[in-house]
Amino acid sequence: MEDDEGDVILVTLGQDAPVRLDKALAAAVPEEAALSRSRLMRMIAEGAVSRDGVAVTDPKAKAAAGEVYALRLDPAAEVETLAEDIPLSVIWEDGDLIVINKPAGMVVHPAPGTPSGTLVNALLAHCGDTLSGIGGERRPGIVHRIDKDTTGLLVVAKSDRAHHGLAAQFEAHSVERHYLALVHGVPSAHDPRLRGLRGITAEAGGIIRIATGLARHKTDRQRQAVVWDSGRHAVTRARVIEDYRGAAALVECRLETGRTHQIRVHMAYAGHGLMGDQTYGGKRRLPEKLLGEAAVAGNAFARQALHAASLGFVHPVTGESLRFEAPLPEDMAALVAALRAAGGGT
Repeated sequence: MEDDEGDVILVTLGQDAPVRLDKALAAAVPEEAALSRSRLMRMIAEGAVSRDGVAVTDPKAKAAAGEVYALRLDPAAEVETLAEDIPLSVIWEDGDLIVINKPAGMVVHPAPGTPSGTLVNALLAHCGDTLSGIGGERRPGIVHRIDKDTTGLLVVAKSDRAHHGLAAQFEAHSVERHYLALVHGVPSAHDPRLRGLRGITAEAGGIIRIATGLARHKTDRQRQAVVWDSGRHAVTRARVIEDYRGAAALVECRLETGRTHQIRVHMAYAGHGLMGDQTYGGKRRLPEKLLGEAAVAGNAFARQALHAASLGFVHPVTGESLRFEAPLPEDMAALVAALRAAGGGT
């Protein structure tokens, strides 16, 4: 139960609250407050969390069901989005939209933690003079996002008309989005373990369909989790492109919906987490005895091995059908080459 008092949120810990304070607060705080566990830990350390009027500054302090904590929210800092001359890989551009091949490490939209160095900052420098306005402001229209460390194709609107038209296509799930991912193990529609998992079905052509709800994780608000009685409907279709000696695979993932971390969560749920995924990949490692140096490279991969490889949609102004492809980035291409050299790729 929560109550708002200006810039203070009162949070009552539930019956199943974790024993550790930061985890208990992360589980109990209202989702609309958008407070991650890391931010809650900072708030605790800064004395912004109190109980019975006394600040609690130890995130590991013991917590108990029924306890009420006051969380003081300082006013959000104003974020002025500035144009920054950051190199962009432009695949297509006209007066209404632009298609970008985003590199790893680039956040799409500025936020208090990342006010600069984002795709929006770069676009303001690249095409700020040609933006006709989104909602009355001269800014690029973001209609979908890909994670900071995911590479690949992204379309951005430059006009209000394009923004509304593209947003409608994403809402109708008519945009074609194919990703390439390197995963642990080899997903198979014939695997009885997979077929026994709720929400997973086999389709023609060796395609595995994963349909679940997705919602914020109960104890870690930075993560998403598979749920069944709530959350947002999410559907991913996965197909193996290459099998690396049964230990790993290059998988094509097709999105029917586009939820936060969808492919990463769904592949982990299926037992085939992405290489390099520190959030959902678990502790699984490639076997060095089987794959040699390729296993070493895969186990040391510095980001989730995920690439938005193709993007197709109808131009919202001209009505032309457009489809774009982006080759694997250098790091994933090198890992694929190493896995093939280890005797895989069938």
